[in-house]
Amino acid sequence: MLKRTLTTAALLVAASQVSAQGTGSEGYFQIYNDTANNILIGFYTNDGSGWSTNWIDGYEVDPGASMQAEFFAPEGLCDQVFAAGWLADNGDEIIDDPIAIDICAASNVYLGDNEIFYD
Repeated sequence: MLKRTLTTAALLVAASQVSAQGTGSEGYFQIYNDTANNILIGFYTNDGSGWSTNWIDGYEVDPGASMQAEFFAPEGLCDQVFAAGWLADNGDEIIDDPIAIDICAASNVYLGDNEIFYD
């Protein structure tokens, strides 16, 4: 299983430290690729102030694998919009339709074929 911690503090994602502590353990959450054949190459968030950079830039999450992510922003909102990017046959990225979730309530984010859900 692929597990890597994202340590980029320059994300444009916003989640308060107090709120982020409600996600998993101390702001951590796990991203799962629940597809059968698609490779995850992009994970983006938007709290209403614009899209973040790609959280997993340079990494690939194979089908059935997962990756750990962490919020570092000092303040912000629990309500986030997520979009997943998948590797296309020609090497390009195909972005799924964005889906809103409450990151403060999420410990696990599951990415399926054009769907995102969490618990």
